[in-house]
Amino acid sequence: MGRALRADAERSVRAILEAAEQVLADDPRASMEQIGERAGLTRTTVHRRFANRKALTDALAISAKQQLADAIEAGNPDSAPPLVALHRVTANVLRTKNAWRFTLGSPLADTSAAEEIWDRINARCMDLLTRAQRDGLLHPAADLEWTRQVYYALMSEALQRFPEDQDPDANATDTLATLVIDTLLHGTGRRN
Repeated sequence: MGRALRADAERSVRAILEAAEQVLADDPRASMEQIGERAGLTRTTVHRRFANRKALTDALAISAKQQLADAIEAGNPDSAPPLVALHRVTANVLRTKNAWRFTLGSPLADTSAAEEIWDRINARCMDLLTRAQRDGLLHPAADLEWTRQVYYALMSEALQRFPEDQDPDANATDTLATLVIDTLLHGTGRRN
């Protein structure tokens, strides 16, 4: 019995967080009640799961950044060949960032727990870039911290090509991931 209740509570939390992402993207001052309505839950249920708006936005930040970290891991950054891993990670991150645009682009996402996840994300990215450099994909003298910042900026720009109101299909995501990786590795100058 307790197990079913726990699964029900987890579904409620997930529904609330997904609704909060959508509602707050439309209106950052939206009420907990509006979020509950979008989730198909009562205000009481929302308050049972999250005592106040701050608790909700903190959970939203942690959830979104954890999903981003999970998307990176799903790209097998340690075991896939570096070029394959870069492409997979980029495509996964683009999908995740598109789904959580508001939260991942908002100062609301700056909780200490979320920042710990972000630090892990940065470390994983640096590990992957280091592998790419060792494999000869990146110049041996490339500043990897600068490369990481450029990589993140390229992904942010790629997101601008996705309509905000719809999920991109796999082909669009793969095409943009290829564009990001190609630009990161080769720039935009003439190739000899």
